[in-house]
Amino acid sequence: MIEVLIQLLILVGLIITALLVYKFQDLLSAAIAFGIFSFLLSLEFFILQAPDVAIAEAGIGAGLTTAIFIVAIRGTQRNEEAE
Repeated sequence: MIEVLIQLLILVGLIITALLVYKFQDLLSAAIAFGIFSFLLSLEFFILQAPDVAIAEAGIGAGLTTAIFIVAIRGTQRNEEAE
């Protein structure tokens, strides 16, 4: 029963972070939300008894991809337009 509750909480977290990635106007905030999404996805893979996929998702998805996004965003200039 507790496993189902944990899995449900992770799935709700996945939906919330996916919506945050879509809604954030700031690219850095969206990249961080994407990193949290990838980490939650790796937890879901681990719960579904796929530890090899979970390790790959945590290392590449949550770690490396998020770091690359942040470095790329830091290399750009911020131009905000009034709406």
